[in-house]
Parts: sequence; structure tokens; C-alpha cells
Amino acid sequence: MAVGYGPPIYPPAQTYHSHGRRRGGEVGCSVCRCFLNCLGCCGGCILSIVCNILIGIAVCLGVVALILWFILRPNVVKFQVTEANLTRFDLEPQSNRLHYNLSLSFSVRNPNQRLGIHYDRLEARGYYGDQRFAEVDMKSFYQGRKSTKEIGTELNGESLVLLGSGGRKDLREDRKSGVYRIDVTLRFKIRFKFGFLNSWAFKPKIKCHLKVPLSSSGSTGGLQFHPTKCHVDL
Repeated sequence: MAVGYGPPIYPPAQTYHSHGRRRGGEVGCSVCRCFLNCLGCCGGCILSIVCNILIGIAVCLGVVALILWFILRPNVVKFQVTEANLTRFDLEPQSNRLHYNLSLSFSVRNPNQRLGIHYDRLEARGYYGDQRFAEVDMKSFYQGRKSTKEIGTELNGESLVLLGSGGRKDLREDRKSGVYRIDVTLRFKIRFKFGFLNSWAFKPKIKCHLKVPLSSSGSTGGLQFHPTKCHVDL
């Protein structure tokens, strides 16, 4: 009697995994993540250190500036118009052209005992009412401690001036009285000097409200200009 054999039975195929490659990839990724985390952490630390250093420097500079301010105690400079000579101030009614000739002398007082002053980019402007009619540059100069300096300038020429009804009324009154209400402003930069140190620049504005008699052939008809103190706006 023949014995039948079934189909041959083979052992299951074994699947081999490359554990070494996976492990290597995981390790590489872990190293990259660690490196990036370290960079982020170090970047944050560096930024924090830089900010702290800048804040410390700013605080130190502020303290030094405050100490110097209390030690030196800078005072405001004083301006005064000592002389003003107006020989022409005519407005043509049709063309609104103003012809003017005004010379000015200023007395500048530095009341500071420890500080000299640099005056840079000086500019004088003339106004009648709210209309500017003249602008002229002046020479820069240095003023020593506790001293007075005389400076001067001249405004002359012609310009277009558009006066309203109020301005024209004021002009008629000034012509009748012979005394003109003219405003002069000075703009410039100043730097205080202490030894070899210079401060940062300030931009004050000097306003001078003048009443100037019109002179004709060197005569003012008995009217005189009175020295006028100017207002200093820092």
C-alpha cells in the first residue's frame, strides 16, 4: 500500500532588519536636535548678555551726565539787543515787496564759571507780524567762561510780504508813530566745553521783540532805541 506525502513544508522566511542603520539615523537626528537646541540656548543667552551690557552702559552714562550736571550747573546764556538801526522799511502796496535795511548789535553773556560755549550755524531771521521778511547767516564763534561778547549782523534787501488786514493796520500805525515793531529770532547750535570735553549739541531759539525807530539821514526825530532783552527757548 502506497503511502502519500503531502506538499513539502518549508520553514517561514526570515526578515532581516538593518537595526544598525536605524540606530545610526536616530543617533544622528538626536545629535542634530541637541546641536540646534544648544544654538538656540546660546543665542538667547548671548542676546540677553548684550541687552544687559547695553542697559548697564546707558545707566552709567546717565549717572555720569547727572553728576556732571550737578557739579557744573550750566546756566542759560543771555542775549540782549544793544543797538538797532533801521534806515528803511517800505512796503509797496501793489507788489507787496518790502524794502528794508536793519542793522543789529547783540550782547551775549555766558554766566557759567566752568563752561565755555561753542556757537555753530548761527542764523538771524526778521519778522513783521507773522511774516518772515529776512534771513541771514552769522559767523560761528567760541565764548569763554564768565564772559560777554558783542556780535552783529545786518538785514537788508527786499522780499515778498503778504500782510493781512491786521498786519496792514499795524504797519500804518508804525508809520505814523515812526517806531516799527519787528521781531528777530536767532537759531543756532551750542555745545558746552569743559576742559577738553564737549557736550552734545543743543538747539535753542532766541526771540527778540523789538521796537525800532526809523532813522532818516542819521536822525530818528528824537526817538531812541532802548536795549532789549531776548527770550531763550531751549
